[in-house]
Amino acid sequence: MPTPIWRELFGQSDAIAQLEQAVSNRDSGVHHAWLMTGPPGSGRSNMAVAFAAALLCKDGGCATCHSCTLAMSGNHPDINLLTTEKVGISIEEVRNLVVSAQMGGSMGRYRIMIIEDADRMAERSSNVLLKALEEPPAGTVWILCAPSEADMLPTIRSRVRRIALKTPSVEEVAKLLVERDSIEHSLALTVAAEAQSHIGMARRLGTSVDARGRRKDTLVAALAIDTVTNAVYTAERWIELARRDADALTAERDADERDELLRVLGVEDTSKLPPYARADVKALEESQKKRATRSLRDGLDRILVDLLSLFRDVLMVQLSAGVPLVNESLKSQIDSVAQRSTAQQSLEKLHQIELARTRIAANVKDLMVLEALAVNLKTKR
Repeated sequence: MPTPIWRELFGQSDAIAQLEQAVSNRDSGVHHAWLMTGPPGSGRSNMAVAFAAALLCKDGGCATCHSCTLAMSGNHPDINLLTTEKVGISIEEVRNLVVSAQMGGSMGRYRIMIIEDADRMAERSSNVLLKALEEPPAGTVWILCAPSEADMLPTIRSRVRRIALKTPSVEEVAKLLVERDSIEHSLALTVAAEAQSHIGMARRLGTSVDARGRRKDTLVAALAIDTVTNAVYTAERWIELARRDADALTAERDADERDELLRVLGVEDTSKLPPYARADVKALEESQKKRATRSLRDGLDRILVDLLSLFRDVLMVQLSAGVPLVNESLKSQIDSVAQRSTAQQSLEKLHQIELARTRIAANVKDLMVLEALAVNLKTKR
């Protein structure tokens, strides 16, 4: 029976078994570097934090002691977590983490360094990390998280122990939403399917009527494209929906961060900033702008992932595959498009969506990419 620290990590029994074995043998030493891989939403970073907590807990992950509580709340002094809200992880951020890795643990025997989205490191940043992995300080454990091994440099891959996470089933994600977030069972099943088992996205869809509405608007607009003019309008609509989604994610957080900064600086009259506070507020605003850029980029990619699920459904209907649809609520529209197009056309549309994802990741102008995609998604009436 797994220890309690793993209780919210559904569908990862193989990975948990490997990590529990490492925890049980920690008295004889723990490997100094680990790589958690798995698709978005599989829980890579949650698994990394749970592993760190288990290593530092005297009972191997009880989930209730002071050490576990600190770890799971993100406040453990022996766990450093590098997460970026920018498009990439800078070399300076990696250098700072490497410097922190030189310090020993203050509460336990290990100092644990976690890098979320390690695939966002450029080659120069990865090389800085590589030097730390080649000569690790005693008691330091590195945990990297990335979608796949291929996203990391071969020299880094050769120095890590690999833990592969799998995509949890729709039923497993729905069970988590019901038990953890008190989402009604039928809604939990629907959003788990629509999120394609991405746990974070499923939770967001399950707890936000607006998020569900924006997703549906995105897909309905795609199914209605029948002219070039309509395609151009739809591309603009997708960008607006992605921006609204990004704003919804960041607006409240931005305000809270600003209020907290002004409180720490002792500023009571927020209508006029004193000179001593301006530099700090400006730095915060710059950081928030970078986060907004990444949120918009992530929102656009999520739209493209949803479009992939949509035309996958169309293709499954055309092939009479008999598999459940991801977008069951749009079945009538999907059936209509399936009848007015061919499987070959659907395969080409899936290819064009993947191509759009690649182009946006390569910083091609968003509107140009989406306009070209929307034209390729036209369906005859």
